[in-house]
Amino acid sequence: MSTSAQLLLPAGNQLSRLLHTSPLLMDTTLDQLRTLIAVYETRSALRAARVLGREQSSVQKQIDTLNRNFKSLCGEPLVVKQGRGKDVLITPTGEALVELARTTLTKWLDSIHECRRKLGTTVTVGTTRFMLDALAKAWHHVADDFRRRDVELKVVHIRTKDIWSSLESKEVDIVCGSVVTHAGRRSGFDDFDVIEWRRGGLALLTNLPESRLGASVGTGELPKLPLVVPGDGLIAEFLRGWFGSDYRNELDIAAEIDEIQYGMSLLRSGLVEGCMIVTSGLGVVAANNELREGSGLRVVELKNDRKPQLERLVGVFARKEERAKFPADHPLNLLWAAFQREVAD
Repeated sequence: MSTSAQLLLPAGNQLSRLLHTSPLLMDTTLDQLRTLIAVYETRSALRAARVLGREQSSVQKQIDTLNRNFKSLCGEPLVVKQGRGKDVLITPTGEALVELARTTLTKWLDSIHECRRKLGTTVTVGTTRFMLDALAKAWHHVADDFRRRDVELKVVHIRTKDIWSSLESKEVDIVCGSVVTHAGRRSGFDDFDVIEWRRGGLALLTNLPESRLGASVGTGELPKLPLVVPGDGLIAEFLRGWFGSDYRNELDIAAEIDEIQYGMSLLRSGLVEGCMIVTSGLGVVAANNELREGSGLRVVELKNDRKPQLERLVGVFARKEERAKFPADHPLNLLWAAFQREVAD
């Protein structure tokens, strides 16, 4: 919060208290705060209305109400029009209220989610793209029960690098995804419950000729090859495990990518000659010519011959002892049991 904003707010920075006690602010609802944030982010009542799916007049009315209230309280409005076609100006008082509004709305939504989770009216599952089928199979076992009890299944797309943080922050109740672990090790996830779906390794997709790269290669030989690698995620975790946090200086990185599909297209184009590290499952799919983007690329076995020996664990994860807080018929436990049933089958 800027110094000027502090000076314009009531003495002692009592804005939070005023939101609850002042008669003038009794109609400043959470919805009005959400509208203010939208105007702040878009710098326009019209653009904010489009984001919120409302009429511009409705948005402008809420902003006008907030402006009157805060001009009376703090000596200046929150939003100032700059003229037709120009972005609005957010005053220092407006900046301060937006900061408070974001905190208030975040805490409110978090509290609502926590209540719904405890009551079993919502189960939030984070899943990577390649685990959607696993979630769909488990969902089949509980779908009728969830619908009968009016339980909402909320599905959130997450990336591998966010698996642990999304669980620790309670953004999700369950995660379906892949993590890197030491080969054969059953421990290492002390803070989480794990349903192990399967384990696997990696492979290479390449446009290099067989005269330069045969049908298999060891992980210890990767520094000798031009590589197409992602900036983060599962493959980056493997590389960090093998070559350290400074792996980019240990390897010959021909290109860094954000998406596997782009990497395959890049190799197919011939603009880059090299190899892209992929999961063994994706390698099998590519070898069967089931990937349009991978057409024409060759699959090379990547042998796990470098210490530490790492492998991919595909599974379902939840916070340790979270499920013990709820009865067996709680939706979280029912969905967990459905995953266990799929693994057993």
